[in-house]
Amino acid sequence: MAQPAPPLSSVATMPPDVVALIPMRNLVLFPQVVTAISAGREKSIAALKFAIDGKTHIGVVLQKDPRNDDPSVDDLCSIGTLATPAHYMGDGDDQIHAVCHGLRRFRVIAAVEGHPYLAARVEFIEEAPDSSTESEALALQLRERATELLSLLPSVPAELIHALQTTRESSALADITASVIDAETNEKQQLLETLDAAERVRALLKLLSHRLEVLRLSREIGERTKEQLDDHQRKFLLRQQLKTIQAELGEGAGSEEDFARIEQEIATAGMPADVDVHARKELARLRGMPEASGESSMLRSYLEWMTNLPWNTPLAPPLDLAAARQTLAADHFGLERVKRRIIEFLAIRKLNPEGRAPILCFVGPPGVGKTSLGRSIARAIQRPFARVSLGGMHDEAEIRGHRRTYIGAMPGAIVQSLRRAGARDCVMMLDEIDKISASAQGDPSAALLEVLDPEQNNSFRDNYLGVPFDLSRVVFIATANVIDHVPAPVRDRMEVIEIAGYTEEEKLQIARNYLVRRQREVCGLREGQCEFDDQALQTIVSGYTREAGVRQFEREIGRIMRHAAVKVAEGSSQSVRIGAAELDEILGPRPFERELAMVSNVTGVATGLAWTPAGGEILFIEATRVPGSGKLTLTGQLGDVMKESAQAALTLIKARAGGLGIPAAKFDNIDIHLHIPAGAIPKDGPSAGVALFVALASLFTGRPVRHDVAMTGEISLRGLVFPVGGVKEKVLAAQRAGVHTVLLPARNLADLRDVPDSVRMALRIEEVRTVDDAVRHALTGNE
Repeated sequence: MAQPAPPLSSVATMPPDVVALIPMRNLVLFPQVVTAISAGREKSIAALKFAIDGKTHIGVVLQKDPRNDDPSVDDLCSIGTLATPAHYMGDGDDQIHAVCHGLRRFRVIAAVEGHPYLAARVEFIEEAPDSSTESEALALQLRERATELLSLLPSVPAELIHALQTTRESSALADITASVIDAETNEKQQLLETLDAAERVRALLKLLSHRLEVLRLSREIGERTKEQLDDHQRKFLLRQQLKTIQAELGEGAGSEEDFARIEQEIATAGMPADVDVHARKELARLRGMPEASGESSMLRSYLEWMTNLPWNTPLAPPLDLAAARQTLAADHFGLERVKRRIIEFLAIRKLNPEGRAPILCFVGPPGVGKTSLGRSIARAIQRPFARVSLGGMHDEAEIRGHRRTYIGAMPGAIVQSLRRAGARDCVMMLDEIDKISASAQGDPSAALLEVLDPEQNNSFRDNYLGVPFDLSRVVFIATANVIDHVPAPVRDRMEVIEIAGYTEEEKLQIARNYLVRRQREVCGLREGQCEFDDQALQTIVSGYTREAGVRQFEREIGRIMRHAAVKVAEGSSQSVRIGAAELDEILGPRPFERELAMVSNVTGVATGLAWTPAGGEILFIEATRVPGSGKLTLTGQLGDVMKESAQAALTLIKARAGGLGIPAAKFDNIDIHLHIPAGAIPKDGPSAGVALFVALASLFTGRPVRHDVAMTGEISLRGLVFPVGGVKEKVLAAQRAGVHTVLLPARNLADLRDVPDSVRMALRIEEVRTVDDAVRHALTGNE
């Protein structure tokens, strides 16, 4: 709306060479050019109203410092443009706008005081017309380049093109061109202050050349990328349509409702204070990103992981030790040591809820129930169960995760398992921890050091998350087949529990209580449609399997169940009962035969006891001598330790020859051969030392070894008998083979508490401290 100008006392008293000035921050007005100006400062508004109301001219001058809000005449450039202003309009923001027509240049001489606006005495600059040939040539060149420039610019007024084509005066043509080129304000002011028309045209041609080069290159690039831009526009339209469809379905991915949902999930996730601040910063970054950008998708995935992790520790259910015992007993037969350790953990957790969770490592051969035991522990303590398979893992990032800068980055296996479990105090099983290996991507076992260290895992940092996560409430359980393959620093952080394997009696109990029922359900049979007698199960264990666990045992039961299922499905039988006689027809010949004790006393043959992953076995150690040069020959695939035991036994025989009644001449001109069947099975270890000594003592004394005596123990050159491992399995093997007496190192008698009472009652256990004790109990003719 037009605003009336207030009365000004100086309207009619302005001398001809005094001009009201309007300082401009970033506008240069040229003669012959019409443009709009805005005035917001009080003095500028007064000057503009004075000029319009008084129908007089006004001076438009560029100020030297655009940041100066109250410039004086000394703060203005020396050259300005005299202009005729038209009517002004207000916009309601304390500003008025007017259209000014530039007339001619002037030079500021001095300031004139006494006016409510800036006023100065000026000197008008007259430009003489130049009709020389050079001037015409410059004008022609300027017109061509200016016309080309306008053709490359979008939305150019037709009046401007017409003015360039009809203007012949080089000075006026230069001023019109200078007003439309894209140049800095100070460059335009320099053109205004260039009073020589030819020099002004040359300066303009230089600016136009640079600008034309940029615009031509821009057009070439635009033509090359036009198809790409069209494709991008098409994709943009499709994304907008997809966004609209998702919004209609309530599945929008970039709306404020979506951001509010993420913010609410962050607030309810229960993150620690520093992690909460970090997540909110990432959300703020997401708000400012284009939805179609790749980083936006990455940030959404990251925030989804952050909000879905179990940051809170749930309220633990009340611990019932009796119920936990029942659960462990129902799921697994035997394994009393493991069950006792879990009950101890529960008792401590009940008395001290804030205590650190244990890190257990179950070590044993395949099939003994290490992994299933972890699930039973989770059921017993009423916590979620998560399993991480480490077998074949060779990249450190599989434990710690990849950094978000990588394409397709994800958290490591630990964080992923926690998300699946949905609880920060879950039971996490690190399966096959002895199967990880180092590679060029790093060593996963090194990353496990922080995970399995109770002093460090309360601030575990996954590379993808980039923030600490508390793992101290997780109950870690590791499994391994061979503990020696686990790096020592990792092994030091765990409590190792050995699971040696099941005895035959334990396998029979497991079959009756678990395996038969499970395989019956797998085959779709009902109870009573396929039954086993105890002799059949005993025969399967001893003749068809040789393992520490029950995995192959269950497979053989499954084969029999499938045989029964065929008969029931065909209708030829309603129920099938399996006895030992039917096994040969169903399973074929027995692949294994157990060694039995000898039925008579034999000179030079001693019965030893050995431990294998499949259980205990008896070994017959055979010794003989032939004419020779004193050489010792060992056969039967013996390892280095067993070869050294044989050498020690021979040396000990020679050293104690007098006490045993062996003439020294018996060692002259002979070779000794020791053989341990079966030759195809590798054997090693020091526990055959006693049996080797007894076999050699029998050979040289001529006293037979009692056939119902078996022995184990390591010997030294002083004749002492040292303890060995695997006592339980060895004693059970002796009882199965029909042995009546077992010779054990004195320090191994404490291990007999793991042997079932029925076996201990059936055997005579003799302790041996020296090899003399072994000779006294094992050789005949010494009573």
